[in-house]
Amino acid sequence: MSTTINKQIHLVSRPQGEPTTGNFRLVEAPVPALAEGQVLVRNHYLSLDPYMRGRMNDGKSYAQPQPLDQVFLGGTVGEVVESRNEHFKAGDKVVGMGGWQQYQLVDANQRGVLQKVDTTHVPLSAYLGAVGMPGVTAWYGLTKIIAAKAGETVVVSAASGAVGGVVGQLAKLRGARAVGLAGGPDKCRYVVEELGFDECIDYKQHPDVKSLSAALKAACPAGVDGYFENVGGKILDAVMLRSNAFARIALCGMISGYNGEPIPMAAPQLLLTNRMKLEGFIVSEHMEVWPEALKELGTLVATGKLKFRESVAEGIESAPEAFLGLLKGKNFGKQLVKLV
Repeated sequence: MSTTINKQIHLVSRPQGEPTTGNFRLVEAPVPALAEGQVLVRNHYLSLDPYMRGRMNDGKSYAQPQPLDQVFLGGTVGEVVESRNEHFKAGDKVVGMGGWQQYQLVDANQRGVLQKVDTTHVPLSAYLGAVGMPGVTAWYGLTKIIAAKAGETVVVSAASGAVGGVVGQLAKLRGARAVGLAGGPDKCRYVVEELGFDECIDYKQHPDVKSLSAALKAACPAGVDGYFENVGGKILDAVMLRSNAFARIALCGMISGYNGEPIPMAAPQLLLTNRMKLEGFIVSEHMEVWPEALKELGTLVATGKLKFRESVAEGIESAPEAFLGLLKGKNFGKQLVKLV
């Protein structure tokens, strides 16, 4: 019987400032034979997410550093091709953390390493986006931290992305006004026309805080009650200038500083004068809400009430380049790599 070759992407060096494709290497390894209790999954899609940039560094962060010369870690969806485990059979569709590789061999007796998913009404790829970690991230920040109520105004940065797009749609479903920030007219048009936000501001048209703040004032006549933060920097400064008393900020990402750039805050005293709540969160630390969140998100996607868009790179070799593009906002919606 011929051995299956597994192509993998390893992280081979740590970036100094901006990462490059040279930090990664394509490696081929044979797939070992299955031991009792193991499951072999063929990955169909890899998830590319901004948080992965932080794991490339060696420093202290909420995510453990990615070890060098090993498969780059990340979420995957795929199909069981062989199983020596009673809980899984060939053909099962599964979600896991298979990393940047074509095949993943797992000891499926460990709880939670693989989740079976139903693809009858929800496409497999959506389990890496709207009905996966990004969707639950959006759900948690909006529901638990911002706690948006009907009639309030919620602002979302990176509004056309995998997380931001879900935040605005959930805000609308809860009766709030949703205002997005995105880069470029195409993304802004999509956020309003497809996702149903009330307005979207093209931050690329506003080079400074004053101009951005004026645009926010026009889009948020009643001020800002909740802000879902993915970016940091001048966007955060502009939103804080427009925030109401008792505004809540769900701090999810600070992509403007992912390569080590400083992120000064222009007027932190506004946190006090507006009695604002600013809370950072990591969704993997709130596993208790995942079933509730995924139930709502899955139902909304299955019934066509929650829309999402995907940028799909083809083939394992394209993963590093697609990931670097994601960090620069070249993606439109959820960035995936298709392997099958």
